[in-house]
This record gives sequence, C-alpha cells and structure tokens, in this order.
Amino acid sequence: MTTRQLVTTLVLLALLLLSWWGMRVGWEHRRRRTEDAAPALPAVPDDPGPVISGPFEAVYVSSTRAGDWLDRVVAHDLGVRSPAEVSVHASGLVVRRTGPRDLFVPAASLRGATTAPGIAGKVVGRDGIVVVTWLPPGDDERGLDTGLHPRRAADRDALVAAVAALIPDTPAAQRGTQEKP
Repeated sequence: MTTRQLVTTLVLLALLLLSWWGMRVGWEHRRRRTEDAAPALPAVPDDPGPVISGPFEAVYVSSTRAGDWLDRVVAHDLGVRSPAEVSVHASGLVVRRTGPRDLFVPAASLRGATTAPGIAGKVVGRDGIVVVTWLPPGDDERGLDTGLHPRRAADRDALVAAVAALIPDTPAAQRGTQEKP
C-alpha cells in the first residue's frame, strides 16, 4: 500500500467515524429534547387480562408527537423501529417488541386509532400504518401517535377497531388525530 492510499484510507475512516459520532450526538440530543413528550411510560403488566384482539405480527415503526407525523419521539426507546407482537386487552394495548423495551398503553390513555400512509421512519402509502393516539403519564396536552405496520393487511382494520372499542363515547369519525402525509 502506498503512502497516498494509506492517507486516503485514514481520511475516509476518520470521516466515517465522525459521521457515526455526529449521528449519535444528534440522537441523544433528540432523546433529551423529547423526554417532555413522554416523561414516563406505563409498565407492562404481568397479566394484562383477556385478549380482545390479536396477537398481530407487526413492525413497531415509531412514536411522534400527536398530529405531527414527522416529529419523532426517541425517549424511552420510542424511536427505535423493531419487530413486534401487538395485542389488545381490556386493560389496554400491549406491544411486545424484539430488542427495545415493550410498550403498554392503558385503555384510559387511548385517544384514537386510525390508519395513515406513513409516520416518521416509514411511509408505505394507502393507509398501511395503524396510528394509535394516546396520552402518556404526565402529558395532559398533546399526546403521542404510535405507528404500527401490521404484517397482514387484514389485521389493520381489526387492530383499529379493537383499539377504538376501548375508547368510550367517541364517534368513529373523531378517532385519531394523525395528519396524513
């Protein structure tokens, strides 16, 4: 290897490491900035009760601030995309994820369920993402939209209907706040 090739290789390696470092710093900055959107998450109960619907194979895509499909929330692993198993129980929505921590949305926290063509991290078109709107503990204002991409198209409507059934006294036309891209 010539000196020129060695210098070129070292410069490229330094640029690669600098890029990775920059991405890590950016992710940590976003995590700190979005902690106010979800100060804490409810613990997944050992026994969430009887299953109303599911389990559905899905991909947990991301969570965003309600109504803004691009404002990703990364605090508490909410920004980490992962395979998931989603089930709806009388007590709420359980999202068992591979890798990041599981997510539980109590029925009392649910505010809406709808479909959308995308959410931060994935756009599939044709209302392929199920968006669940909910209020995490400590957030009395805006809430979060959590995007799930079911493996089978038929599961989308079943998941939306099961979550919507847990929200009392809300007309179906008013469920969900996700702005469509």
